[in-house]
Formats: sequence, structure tokens, C-alpha cells
Amino acid sequence: MYTISVQAHYDSAHLLRDYVGKCARLHGHRYVVQVVLQAREVGKSGMVYDFGDLKRHLKELAEGLDHQNINEIHPFTEIESTAENQARYFFEEMKKRLPEGLGEGLLYARVSESPGQWAQYGRAPIPPDPAGQDPG
Repeated sequence: MYTISVQAHYDSAHLLRDYVGKCARLHGHRYVVQVVLQAREVGKSGMVYDFGDLKRHLKELAEGLDHQNINEIHPFTEIESTAENQARYFFEEMKKRLPEGLGEGLLYARVSESPGQWAQYGRAPIPPDPAGQDPG
């Protein structure tokens, strides 16, 4: 199984509407988002997917949140702007941007709002080959 990952960052403000505590006030973070893509095989190029293309897709999404109040951006106008919901947003949007067949290999998106704490959204790892054979 091959696994690749890229990261991007964005600086944004947000507040938690349905929360009692200091995070109910507008505040900011320097977020780091990571996505992980997995595949059983590499292509003719010897790659799962081009790192540059994967990072470009992720940076485009991150730039849409950079220096913004996340609560004013869809879907966070309707749902809380927690790291958990941001991770789901990145996961779902990245799946849409990947070529057909690769989207199913998106393992997870992880969003860190400060060092040492993060939230992750994804699916279970790709199961072993049903025939029980190692393709490599």
C-alpha cells in the first residue's frame, strides 16, 4: 500500500455559536491542514499522484478560508466551524477534485488549530486485496 500526504495552512478567525466559553468569542488560529491519499499501485510515472497537483488542490481550498471569518463561508454559515467540521469540509472537497478512481483512496483530512491538537475526518483504510494477494 502506498501513502502520500501534503499540507497547507491558513490563518482565519471563527467563533463557536453553540458553545459556552471563550471560544464563543471571535478568535483566530493558524490552521494546518493535511490530507493523506492511499493507493494499492503506482501509475506509470511511479507515483500515486503528483505531489504538486495534490498540494495545489489543497492550497486552493485553504486559500478560500485564509484571512476570513470562517463563520461567514458556506457551509460554516449552517454548521459550527470546529476543527472537526473543517476536516470534513476538506475531505469532501478534496474528493471532488481528485481524478476518477483516486477519490476513494483519500484516507483522511486532518486540521490542526494549534500545535498538539487536531481533528481528523476520513474513512477506514483501504481493505486488503480481496484475493489476498500482494500486488507488488
